Amino acid sequence: MLRSGDNMAQGLYQHVRATWKRPKDALPHMYRQARMAQWRREPVNCKIDRPTRLDAARRMGYKAKQGVVLVRTRVRRGGLRKGKIHMKRKPSKAGISKITMAKNTQRIAEERVARHFPNLEVLNSYWVGQDGKHKYFEVIMIDTHHPAIIKDKQLGVFCSANGNNAHKGRVYRGKTSAGKRGRGLHNKGKGAEKLRPSLKANQNRGK
Repeated sequence: MLRSGDNMAQGLYQHVRATWKRPKDALPHMYRQARMAQWRREPVNCKIDRPTRLDAARRMGYKAKQGVVLVRTRVRRGGLRKGKIHMKRKPSKAGISKITMAKNTQRIAEERVARHFPNLEVLNSYWVGQDGKHKYFEVIMIDTHHPAIIKDKQLGVFCSANGNNAHKGRVYRGKTSAGKRGRGLHNKGKGAEKLRPSLKANQNRGK
Protein backbone atom coordinates (compact mmCIF):
# COMPACT_ATOMS: atom_id res chain seq x y z
CA MET A 1 0.00 0.00 0.00
CA LEU A 2 1.37 3.41 -0.99
CA ARG A 3 1.89 6.00 1.70
CA SER A 4 1.79 9.75 1.14
CA GLY A 5 5.60 9.95 1.03
CA ASP A 6 6.06 7.18 -1.56
CA ASN A 7 6.69 7.91 -5.24
CA MET A 8 3.57 7.27 -7.28
CA ALA A 9 3.50 6.58 -10.99
CA GLN A 10 3.33 9.81 -12.99
CA GLY A 11 0.65 10.34 -15.59
CA LEU A 12 1.07 11.66 -19.13
CA TYR A 13 0.53 15.31 -18.22
CA GLN A 14 3.13 15.19 -15.44
CA HIS A 15 5.74 13.88 -17.90
CA VAL A 16 4.86 16.54 -20.48
CA ARG A 17 4.97 19.27 -17.81
CA ALA A 18 8.36 18.08 -16.59
CA THR A 19 9.70 18.12 -20.17
CA TRP A 20 8.57 21.72 -20.77
CA LYS A 21 9.75 22.95 -17.38
CA ARG A 22 13.36 22.76 -18.65
CA PRO A 23 13.07 22.32 -22.44
CA LYS A 24 16.80 22.90 -23.07
CA ASP A 25 17.65 19.93 -20.85
CA ALA A 26 14.80 17.65 -21.94
CA LEU A 27 14.74 18.27 -25.72
CA PRO A 28 17.77 17.73 -28.00
CA HIS A 29 19.45 20.89 -29.32
CA MET A 30 19.12 19.96 -33.01
CA TYR A 31 15.42 19.17 -32.55
CA ARG A 32 14.74 22.57 -31.03
CA GLN A 33 16.87 24.30 -33.66
CA ALA A 34 15.01 22.60 -36.52
CA ARG A 35 11.67 23.50 -34.94
CA MET A 36 12.59 27.19 -34.66
CA ALA A 37 13.82 27.22 -38.28
CA GLN A 38 10.51 25.73 -39.43
CA TRP A 39 8.40 28.16 -37.40
CA ARG A 40 10.34 31.13 -38.81
CA ARG A 41 9.38 30.10 -42.35
CA GLU A 42 5.67 29.90 -41.46
CA PRO A 43 3.26 32.87 -41.55
CA VAL A 44 3.13 35.09 -38.46
CA ASN A 45 -0.31 33.74 -37.54
CA CYS A 46 -0.45 30.04 -38.41
CA LYS A 47 -3.39 27.75 -37.65
CA ILE A 48 -2.32 24.39 -36.22
CA ASP A 49 -4.19 21.11 -35.76
CA ARG A 50 -2.99 20.12 -32.30
CA PRO A 51 -1.20 21.85 -29.39
CA THR A 52 2.57 21.64 -29.01
CA ARG A 53 2.17 21.60 -25.22
CA LEU A 54 -0.85 19.48 -24.41
CA ASP A 55 -0.60 20.02 -20.66
CA ALA A 56 -0.46 23.83 -20.95
CA ALA A 57 -3.25 23.88 -23.53
CA ARG A 58 -5.59 21.82 -21.36
CA ARG A 59 -4.70 23.92 -18.33
CA MET A 60 -5.69 27.05 -20.28
CA GLY A 61 -9.07 25.64 -21.33
CA TYR A 62 -8.33 23.88 -24.64
CA LYS A 63 -10.68 21.15 -25.81
CA ALA A 64 -10.31 19.05 -28.96
CA LYS A 65 -13.74 19.85 -30.37
CA GLN A 66 -15.43 21.88 -33.08
CA GLY A 67 -15.35 25.61 -32.56
CA VAL A 68 -11.93 25.60 -30.86
CA VAL A 69 -9.06 26.95 -33.00
CA LEU A 70 -5.33 26.97 -32.21
CA VAL A 71 -3.11 29.68 -33.71
CA ARG A 72 0.66 29.85 -33.32
CA THR A 73 2.03 33.39 -33.53
CA ARG A 74 5.33 35.17 -33.04
CA VAL A 75 6.23 38.55 -31.56
CA ARG A 76 9.58 40.33 -31.55
CA ARG A 77 11.47 39.93 -28.31
CA GLY A 78 13.91 42.15 -26.47
CA GLY A 79 13.89 44.99 -23.99
CA LEU A 80 12.47 48.44 -24.54
CA ARG A 81 15.75 49.98 -25.62
CA LYS A 82 15.93 53.73 -25.33
CA GLY A 83 18.53 56.12 -26.71
CA LYS A 84 20.77 58.02 -24.34
CA ILE A 85 19.62 61.54 -23.44
CA HIS A 86 22.58 63.93 -23.63
CA MET A 87 21.59 66.30 -20.86
CA LYS A 88 23.03 67.06 -17.46
CA ARG A 89 21.41 64.63 -15.08
CA LYS A 90 22.40 61.80 -12.76
CA PRO A 91 22.59 58.39 -14.49
CA SER A 92 19.65 56.91 -12.56
CA LYS A 93 17.38 59.67 -13.92
CA ALA A 94 18.58 59.43 -17.53
CA GLY A 95 15.54 57.36 -18.54
CA ILE A 96 17.49 54.53 -20.17
CA SER A 97 17.33 51.54 -17.83
CA LYS A 98 14.36 50.04 -15.99
CA ILE A 99 11.89 51.25 -18.63
CA THR A 100 9.29 48.51 -18.98
CA MET A 101 6.32 48.13 -21.28
CA ALA A 102 2.77 48.54 -20.03
CA LYS A 103 1.84 45.20 -21.65
CA ASN A 104 3.96 42.09 -21.77
CA THR A 105 4.82 40.31 -25.02
CA GLN A 106 2.21 37.61 -24.49
CA ARG A 107 -0.64 40.14 -24.25
CA ILE A 108 0.58 41.83 -27.43
CA ALA A 109 0.58 38.45 -29.20
CA GLU A 110 -2.99 37.72 -28.06
CA GLU A 111 -4.28 41.11 -29.26
CA ARG A 112 -2.63 40.78 -32.67
CA VAL A 113 -4.16 37.34 -33.19
CA ALA A 114 -7.57 38.68 -32.09
CA ARG A 115 -7.36 41.43 -34.73
CA HIS A 116 -6.36 38.89 -37.38
CA PHE A 117 -9.37 36.64 -36.60
CA PRO A 118 -12.18 39.09 -35.73
CA ASN A 119 -14.86 36.36 -35.76
CA LEU A 120 -13.12 34.42 -32.95
CA GLU A 121 -12.61 35.20 -29.27
CA VAL A 122 -9.29 34.65 -27.48
CA LEU A 123 -9.60 32.21 -24.60
CA ASN A 124 -5.96 32.03 -23.40
CA SER A 125 -2.42 31.46 -24.61
CA TYR A 126 0.86 29.86 -23.57
CA TRP A 127 4.56 30.09 -24.46
CA VAL A 128 6.05 27.44 -26.78
CA GLY A 129 9.51 28.76 -27.67
CA GLN A 130 11.82 31.60 -28.52
CA ASP A 131 14.88 32.31 -30.61
CA GLY A 132 17.16 35.33 -30.96
CA LYS A 133 14.50 37.56 -32.54
CA HIS A 134 11.05 36.24 -31.64
CA LYS A 135 8.91 34.68 -28.94
CA TYR A 136 6.36 32.10 -30.03
CA PHE A 137 2.96 31.64 -28.41
CA GLU A 138 0.01 29.36 -29.14
CA VAL A 139 -3.30 31.17 -28.74
CA ILE A 140 -6.50 29.25 -28.00
CA MET A 141 -9.49 30.81 -29.76
CA ILE A 142 -13.17 29.89 -29.71
CA ASP A 143 -16.03 30.53 -32.11
CA THR A 144 -18.68 31.92 -29.76
CA HIS A 145 -21.42 31.34 -32.36
CA HIS A 146 -20.68 27.63 -32.89
CA PRO A 147 -23.41 25.33 -31.48
CA ALA A 148 -20.81 23.02 -29.92
CA ILE A 149 -19.31 25.93 -27.97
CA ILE A 150 -22.67 27.39 -26.95
CA LYS A 151 -23.74 24.01 -25.51
CA ASP A 152 -20.43 23.37 -23.76
CA LYS A 153 -20.64 23.56 -19.97
CA GLN A 154 -17.29 25.36 -19.51
CA LEU A 155 -16.88 27.29 -22.78
CA GLY A 156 -20.52 28.33 -23.11
CA VAL A 157 -20.08 31.10 -20.53
CA PHE A 158 -18.01 33.06 -23.08
CA CYS A 159 -20.85 33.14 -25.62
CA SER A 160 -23.15 36.14 -25.91
CA ALA A 161 -25.84 33.78 -27.21
CA ASN A 162 -26.21 32.54 -23.62
CA GLY A 163 -26.94 36.08 -22.44
CA ASN A 164 -23.41 36.84 -21.21
CA ASN A 165 -21.67 39.83 -22.83
CA ALA A 166 -19.02 40.20 -20.12
CA HIS A 167 -16.38 38.39 -22.20
CA LYS A 168 -16.90 40.20 -25.51
CA GLY A 169 -13.50 41.55 -26.60
CA ARG A 170 -12.00 40.04 -23.44
CA VAL A 171 -8.42 40.10 -24.73
CA TYR A 172 -8.45 43.91 -25.08
CA ARG A 173 -9.67 44.34 -21.50
CA GLY A 174 -7.08 42.13 -19.82
CA LYS A 175 -9.45 39.25 -19.06
CA THR A 176 -7.19 36.45 -20.29
CA SER A 177 -4.73 34.75 -17.94
CA ALA A 178 -1.82 36.80 -19.33
CA GLY A 179 -3.93 39.95 -19.07
CA LYS A 180 -4.76 39.32 -15.42
CA ARG A 181 -1.11 38.66 -14.68
CA GLY A 182 -0.18 41.97 -16.31
CA ARG A 183 -2.79 43.78 -14.22
CA GLY A 184 -1.38 42.22 -11.05
CA LEU A 185 -4.51 40.18 -10.32
CA HIS A 186 -2.55 36.97 -9.73
CA ASN A 187 -1.44 38.53 -6.43
CA LYS A 188 -3.69 38.26 -3.40
CA GLY A 189 -3.52 39.31 0.22
CA LYS A 190 -0.97 41.62 1.78
CA GLY A 191 0.63 43.98 -0.71
CA ALA A 192 -2.19 43.67 -3.24
CA GLU A 193 -4.64 46.09 -1.64
CA LYS A 194 -4.47 48.64 -4.48
CA LEU A 195 -4.85 46.19 -7.39
CA ARG A 196 -8.59 45.73 -7.12
CA PRO A 197 -11.01 46.56 -8.64
CA SER A 198 -8.39 47.91 -11.05
CA LEU A 199 -5.14 49.84 -11.20
CA LYS A 200 -6.93 52.86 -12.64
CA ALA A 201 -9.36 52.93 -9.72
CA ASN A 202 -6.37 53.29 -7.39
CA GLN A 203 -4.55 55.96 -9.46
CA ASN A 204 -2.03 53.35 -10.66
CA ARG A 205 -0.52 53.03 -7.20
CA GLY A 206 -0.81 49.24 -7.13
CA LYS A 207 2.22 48.27 -9.22
